Amino acid sequence: MKLLFDFFPIILFFVSYYQAHFLIDNTFIGQLIDPAKPDFIAATIVATGAAIVASFIQVGIHWFNTHKFERMHIFSLVLITVLGSITIFLGNPAFIQWKPTVLNWLFAGVFLGSMHVGEKPIIQRMMGEHIELPENVWKTLNLSWVTFFFISGAANLYVAFYYNVGAEAAARMDTWVNFKLFGLMGLTIAFVILQAVYLSRHISEDDMKKDTNNNGDN
Repeated sequence: MKLLFDFFPIILFFVSYYQAHFLIDNTFIGQLIDPAKPDFIAATIVATGAAIVASFIQVGIHWFNTHKFERMHIFSLVLITVLGSITIFLGNPAFIQWKPTVLNWLFAGVFLGSMHVGEKPIIQRMMGEHIELPENVWKTLNLSWVTFFFISGAANLYVAFYYNVGAEAAARMDTWVNFKLFGLMGLTIAFVILQAVYLSRHISEDDMKKDTNNNGDN
């Protein structure tokens, strides 16, 4: 459920992009869109506006339920508001296409920097209260997140600006919108599963060591 909640703005972006014609024809949104703009540009503007609203809703719901702000949601909100607004006003999809890359590389930098600033990697600060792991495992886990964020950002950049460059602009935009939801979500799910397998192995080993020590004391 949390994964779907984190992807809520992306899901709404996807739905709004492909339902843009309906929204333009049947809601007040049509009065805000220049009819002279190409269809895919109009759809991008509608979807970007929906994603910005969804991001504010996401942050509001999380605060209402926990009375806390999650940093990932805040960073995403700031980026999508700034880059999305530029896309809307200029009618240029490139700015909103940069958003996933900027966000992922920002997190990669934060996770990498945490290994050199402070006593613990950021992943240990986030999860250390719930599980106990050796220091080298925490470092490996933190570096795996750095790698994941970097690869996700690079993949988005490639699909947005370098993949199938000979195709029409509308087709390339459709490809990126599909990748933004299914590709990035697929990468995230695959990484979470691999991380769970890695953690389960080390947690099991730690539990076995604890049981052995307890039996020895008895």
